[in-house]
Amino acid sequence: MKYQFPKPSGEFAVGTFTYTIKDQREEALPVGGMRSVAARVYYPVLKENVEGLSRAVNLSENMLKGFKASFHVAPNFKKNPDDNLSECYPDAPKIDGKKFPLVMFNHGYNSYREGNSLLCIDLASHGYVVISVAHSHEALCTEFDDGSFVLADTKNTKLYDPMLGGIIAMLKLMKSKGSEEEIAAKFDEAQKKYCKYMMGRLPEWIKDNEAALDYAKKNLSGMIDFEKGVGAAGHSFGGNTAYALCARNRDFVCGVNIDGVLFGDYSNDVQTKPFLQISCEDNAKVAARVYLRHTKPVYKALFKDMRHIGFGDSKFTMPIKSVVGKLDANLFHENICKCHLEFFDAYLKGIKSEPDFKNNGTVTFSVFPPDIRS
Repeated sequence: MKYQFPKPSGEFAVGTFTYTIKDQREEALPVGGMRSVAARVYYPVLKENVEGLSRAVNLSENMLKGFKASFHVAPNFKKNPDDNLSECYPDAPKIDGKKFPLVMFNHGYNSYREGNSLLCIDLASHGYVVISVAHSHEALCTEFDDGSFVLADTKNTKLYDPMLGGIIAMLKLMKSKGSEEEIAAKFDEAQKKYCKYMMGRLPEWIKDNEAALDYAKKNLSGMIDFEKGVGAAGHSFGGNTAYALCARNRDFVCGVNIDGVLFGDYSNDVQTKPFLQISCEDNAKVAARVYLRHTKPVYKALFKDMRHIGFGDSKFTMPIKSVVGKLDANLFHENICKCHLEFFDAYLKGIKSEPDFKNNGTVTFSVFPPDIRS
């Protein structure tokens, strides 16, 4: 199979590098040891400065091992090795004297740091620095700068406990009727019964971001404009993390959740930052809590003919419609990038007063004004 990844649409080419933080945190998972955080940075560079440079490898050999260990299959690039190259350049020359706003990105549970690289690269090409944070043992593979790596800790993962009861409860929620308040209450009841493990992981993912951000403040201030604050984004549990960062950390000024439900105890949280919830039709209802208790506008983007796993590079690397949805991959990519750019251009760059979202045959938008009950 030949993979054809979309080109970045912005005025800049994109450079990339990684960094690893040996955090002073004991690992809360049963694997033990100290928590290590691995991050990949995507950043704008001048197009003329990447001429003659080699592009970055998209999926390393370690990452392909992670695919096989978690899913028993992996993309095959043996016939066309060039298909496994990203549209970004390792350690490309930075733009002297130029700073860009920062977006912190989080992958989904059992996804990986580069799982949404196409979106991150496109954002960087439009003048953002994007730091994608890996969550060790909970990504299908996490690579560190010393050459070591760890695969997903599938033995201790308990997405639902018991599994069958949790799956049935969530399927019922996806089809439930009622107001946002009623559906959110049903979800909270279900997660307290079946999802205690996932609820407990949210604080650790928040700390991973705070460690990665602290490193960036100390070491990357020459390329990042921190005066504008920081944007948060993520897919699935990573989108849940983006929501929590905006609700609980003053550094974050706006955020995007790509098809994630809010696992965790949010009973005392009020969302005080502008927020965008992106959902597929299957999961539209289980994200109900996002639209409650907020003092700034919350937007809803509903994608047609999409499945949860398709909200990432998998749309191109695993083009199985029953898994990633029927929506054309390039049409999906164009629209998911536009959603992020409209939102972050308004609330992070500040170049417009509000995002100019337009409905089309792929995605429809709604806006929820500040909830006065907050």
